[in-house]
Parts: sequence; C-alpha cells; structure tokens
Amino acid sequence: MKLNLIERLSMGAFVGCFVVMLVMVLGSYIAGPRNVSFSGLEIINAFFGSIVVGWAFSLSGLIYDKEEVPSPLQVIFQMVIGMGVLFAVAVYLKWMPISLGIGPIITWIVIACIFAALFWAGFFVYYSLQARDINKKLELSNR
Repeated sequence: MKLNLIERLSMGAFVGCFVVMLVMVLGSYIAGPRNVSFSGLEIINAFFGSIVVGWAFSLSGLIYDKEEVPSPLQVIFQMVIGMGVLFAVAVYLKWMPISLGIGPIITWIVIACIFAALFWAGFFVYYSLQARDINKKLELSNR
C-alpha cells in the first residue's frame, strides 16, 4: 500500500505538471510566444499548484480499487474531487479569470473539463490494454 501511494503521488505530480506546462505552452503558442511572459512567481505557483491538482486526481483515483462501487459513481467521485481541487487552486492562484465575467469562466471550465475527460480516457484505454495483455498471458500460462 505504501509503494502504491508513492506511485500515485509521483504519477499525479508528473501528470499535473505536464498538463499545466502543456496549457502554458499552448496558450503561449496561440497568443504568440513574443506576446507572453511568465514571472518567476507564476512559474513557481504553476509548479506547486499543478502538483496539488495532480495529487487530487490521482489520490481520488483510489476509488477504482473499490470494486463494490459502480463504475459511473467511481468516475463521478474522482471528477468531483479532482475538479473541485482544480477550481479551488485555479481561483486561489488566479488561473481562472474571475474578474473578466462569466464568459471566460465558462470557457475555462469547459476547457478544464475537456482536458480532464481526455486524460481520464487516456488512462482508461491504457489500463484496459494492460488488463487485456495480462489476461492473454494468464490464458497462455494456464494452457
């Protein structure tokens, strides 16, 4: 269990940092790299904020170990926890433009939900393929 927790924390930190850096790079690319600059404080906040958000998504993923919980409820649980922490961090670190009105906030939320869904789907496919490969190996060893 201790190793599993360390693995989850590590993976959460990695994926969180990857997503935030991807968003920063894409945002810079769209706006024009010469038109965007990040201060040292923004980089530090992005680093630690992304780790906290990554941990929220990865630790809430422990719900998938509870086989008695229906799969849709597992997904809802993980997304509510992960997105709740993401929105709290986003407001605290001023990633979400709350001073610009409701339009940019809705756009931000939609983009965050799309990223979360894409990464969830990616992990789902990855672990499904791993399970398939393990099952094939088990079948071959039982012959």
